Amino acid sequence: MSNQVISLRGVSKSYVKYEDAPMLINALRLRARSRRSSLLALADIDLDIAAGESVGVLGRNGAGKSTLLQLLSGVTAPSSGVVKVRGKVAPLISVGVGFHPELTGRENVYVNGTILGMPTAEIDRRFESIVEFAEVEDFIDTPVKFYSSGMFVRLGFAVAVAAEPDVLLVDEVLAVGDFAFQLKCFARMQEIRAQGTTIVVVSHNVNVVRGFCSRSIVMSHGQKVFDGPTFDAISAFYNVVGKEVAEDVYLAGELVSHGAVVESLSLHSGADPAATLHFDSGDDVVLRMAVRATTDIDHPVMGMTITAESGTVVYSDTNLMSPFPPLAADEVGVYEMRLTLRLPSGGYFATASLHSAHGGTSVQLARAVPVTFYVSGRGLASGVADLGGSFHRAAP
Repeated sequence: MSNQVISLRGVSKSYVKYEDAPMLINALRLRARSRRSSLLALADIDLDIAAGESVGVLGRNGAGKSTLLQLLSGVTAPSSGVVKVRGKVAPLISVGVGFHPELTGRENVYVNGTILGMPTAEIDRRFESIVEFAEVEDFIDTPVKFYSSGMFVRLGFAVAVAAEPDVLLVDEVLAVGDFAFQLKCFARMQEIRAQGTTIVVVSHNVNVVRGFCSRSIVMSHGQKVFDGPTFDAISAFYNVVGKEVAEDVYLAGELVSHGAVVESLSLHSGADPAATLHFDSGDDVVLRMAVRATTDIDHPVMGMTITAESGTVVYSDTNLMSPFPPLAADEVGVYEMRLTLRLPSGGYFATASLHSAHGGTSVQLARAVPVTFYVSGRGLASGVADLGGSFHRAAP
């Protein structure tokens, strides 16, 4: 028997999209909404996942990640192609999925457990551990319509893992719970993975995918654009993000070009000539910019900025006080900024610009499209910089 528990062949999913707004008058006149188009959510996906694998799915909003999980869980059917999932599947693809709001937590445990294939006797045996894991002992006999989103997630997750599924599908729902519960969830997922459960995780949190999945796929506009080791997948994901950011910048007309044009901007790990978008905290990095002058520039100057995804500027610098040699019209200049990325885990934007220096001030001539990249840092270090602190017990 094949070791593959998930297999997709030529899978596409499209939805009907109505272009005209619904009008009450049309409804009263029983008029149909006529302007329709097809929205392609997934396009010709091939995918194989073996038993016991933990696979991450990365992509921006609208990339097709959640649609993929809905197909794997059987919530929706493909428009074309074949989806095969072998074994018992436990989906965690939305907050409170499978819960009836009028039923109590206790009743929903039995209903949801039954849906997941657990006999009543098994639910009886596991009930106390489910409630204890979910931390809802004081609310188990309260209708779940009064639960917070965090309580929904805790109880839903507890039931799903108690069912000992062959395949566990996890969407962004774990982002709702508090940090301590997230740690407990991932510890439990590690346990069931060790028992042979196949796990597919969709998350915008690259840290989650990096820490849990050895393999990841990257989705963009309904297509699978990368499938491989998670370290490389993160670079591919940020490459996709960078291209889409670049498109937004171009469409917004935000690029400056008065006397020079930025031909390329890239990040490199130390002396490695190949560009990359995934670094470890503390890596030596080269930010390289190639510009073509459209007029003579007597005192070219490079400026650079690194910004966190939150919008916080974490570092900015320039060589204003020591300009580069003159750059003639139509000449290409390649300029580099070398630095050490002492940053905590997270996504960042790097950009650079070319200026012309004049007596301690400068005029911006060209600005590059930002490059997005990801830093894998130390476990719990956070903030705008990683200062490399260490903890010691001092003598009294």
